[in-house]
Amino acid sequence: MNWLTNVVRPKIRNILRRETPENLWIKCPDTGQLVFYKDVESNQFVIPGSNYHMRMGAVARLKSIFDNETWFDVALPEVSADPLKFRDERRYADRIKDARARTGLNDAIKIGYGKLEGAAAVVAVQDFDFMGGSLGMAAGEAIVRGLELAVEKKSPFIVFAASGGARMQEGILSLMQMPRTTVGVQMLRETKQPYIVVLTNPTTGGVTASYAMLGDVQIAEPGALIGFAGARVIEQTIREKLPEGFQRAEYLKDHGMVDMVVHRHDLRPTLARLCRLLTKSAAVEPASKPAPQVAIPAQIVSGADVAPAAPHA
Repeated sequence: MNWLTNVVRPKIRNILRRETPENLWIKCPDTGQLVFYKDVESNQFVIPGSNYHMRMGAVARLKSIFDNETWFDVALPEVSADPLKFRDERRYADRIKDARARTGLNDAIKIGYGKLEGAAAVVAVQDFDFMGGSLGMAAGEAIVRGLELAVEKKSPFIVFAASGGARMQEGILSLMQMPRTTVGVQMLRETKQPYIVVLTNPTTGGVTASYAMLGDVQIAEPGALIGFAGARVIEQTIREKLPEGFQRAEYLKDHGMVDMVVHRHDLRPTLARLCRLLTKSAAVEPASKPAPQVAIPAQIVSGADVAPAAPHA
């Protein structure tokens, strides 16, 4: 026993106690380096020393893509929260409730409509923090609604994929979203609007087997894990050792499965350039003095209320 616990009054002990936020530091999964959280956040969640790309939440991703960090939140259709009344160790309804409280999202996908370097675009982002970004009925409806809005507004559709696959708690209803989203992509393609997929870490399972691999251009972030089945399952099936870097973005680019691997800092100008090329639009001249990057809360609107897209040149 020391004199602090014996003598100092409780109120004084509370003053001496330091409270440290849980997320003050981030440990780099690649090098083990400890980095100040604010430094990583200001660097778009890329570890400054190792260039390791951390997972990025849906809201942070939309802020990094749209002009002036502003966009319209697209209202998504309501679906049954627990269609099969599923229960394993916990009730599925409780898991959904916890995921919504933790992430602030209704489901694993968030969709925004706004300007990308002056041109209209619809952007869908899968958030891995919401039950592993799994594809369920709500996520499938979100992708289809985003594709319908892109068709309606005659604008490109960009999806940031991050998922562990189909949501097992919804069974066959989850698997049905794979053909539904595929039909939605074909619907957009018939209007000759670009469909661009950005594969982030990780993108696996049923998402890879559907809309995540149907892009006109397939982009991947550095080091992203991309595949259908896991490497261990493949090795046990074929009874062979897989090559180094198998299912990583750079390996897939070398073997023709991915068109380009783009650093997160270069994603925004790359996407804007691809949208201009694929829509044959002229580049928007930048203003003499760039507008300040002020975060404005997104507005929640239905597709009919979204402002019309800027006409193509």
